Amino acid sequence: MLRLFTIPNVIAPFPSKTIPSSSTPTHCSLIRAKMSSDSLPPPPDNRIVLGCGTVTVDFLAAVAAYPNPDDKIGSTGFKVQGGGNVGNALTCAARLGLNPRLISKVADDTQGRSILEELKADGVDPSFLVVSDEGNSPFTYVIVDNQTKTRTCIHTPGYPPMIPDDLSQESLVSALDDARVVYFDGRLPETALVVAQEAARKNIPILIDAERKREGLDNLLELADYAICSAKFPQAWTEAPSIPSALVSMLLRLPNLKFVIVTLGKDGCVMLERNVNGDVVSEEIDVDSLLETLRQRKDDSIGIPTCLSSPVAKLTAQGIGAVSGRLFAGTAEKIPPSELVDTTGAGDAFIGAALYAICADMPPEKMLPFAAQVAAANCRALGARTGLPHRTDPCLASFLS
Repeated sequence: MLRLFTIPNVIAPFPSKTIPSSSTPTHCSLIRAKMSSDSLPPPPDNRIVLGCGTVTVDFLAAVAAYPNPDDKIGSTGFKVQGGGNVGNALTCAARLGLNPRLISKVADDTQGRSILEELKADGVDPSFLVVSDEGNSPFTYVIVDNQTKTRTCIHTPGYPPMIPDDLSQESLVSALDDARVVYFDGRLPETALVVAQEAARKNIPILIDAERKREGLDNLLELADYAICSAKFPQAWTEAPSIPSALVSMLLRLPNLKFVIVTLGKDGCVMLERNVNGDVVSEEIDVDSLLETLRQRKDDSIGIPTCLSSPVAKLTAQGIGAVSGRLFAGTAEKIPPSELVDTTGAGDAFIGAALYAICADMPPEKMLPFAAQVAAANCRALGARTGLPHRTDPCLASFLS
């Protein structure tokens, strides 16, 4: 039995999150002294976002070093909290001031109830989340390696899986009502496609998290307005020889796509934005050479996130084709090793911030450093949600004002 839960080229730097020392005031602490939450402008007028995907419980264990086979080791830290790409991204969006709604499925078990409670506490609306009387809620074991600063995830899917019949047409229409953007993490493929098709019919923009090749992902990408990809996805999906040429290939293969971003961890991100303004461009630029030129202009003395952009041009990729657009190279914050705790959920935090940026109509030059700033904040605590900043974080002030 199922039921719904009722309740011109430019470097653009921005302030970064730092951990204050006892003796030297940091940029963030100086901002905090001058600013209160009352001085923040209100969130965007249209701030309802809908997410569809998997939510989980994460069992996180930090270890001094990843164990060898047959080893028995102790953890240096432990935490149990909500997880899952869509759950993390929507939690981030809620803390930034959006009103997220969630379509997903859990079981009526201890883990499912804890997922619901945590989402509600963070301001995510679970009214469209389906609860099964039987089965199990999804959960993930996460091993955080303090030595290599990496994490290993072992995921157990929920059962029974979500199917389109779990969501009534009335609930679907209600979930999409007044939504500014709809976000999919690439899971729950059959249900996600039904939701995406209805969103497209209503002309609601669609953002896809292209983490890896999955069943049904191609169908979602064909409807997408925006895509945010992991480092390996663009080349794996297009078989292009480089990331820039893969992004050109994606825009050529997906004519609805307005922009595609690939996140590169400590190496920042790259974004290709389609020229939709009808600007006539004659200059042709090799996209790989252009990215190299942008990166050469990066100022390595700047530790906070920045963005370098190209003018609108005809960007060519050898053997693939050309697209009219702009290329952006975003940098990541240089987090001191002593402050880097856990990268779990950094990509989800980036997406949560991107959802906010879309609702706020941020230009790419502001969106990319903002998303990088939010992701960096999340890397300073154990788990995918512990370090997610709230709207009142003083280091976000310049983006939200």
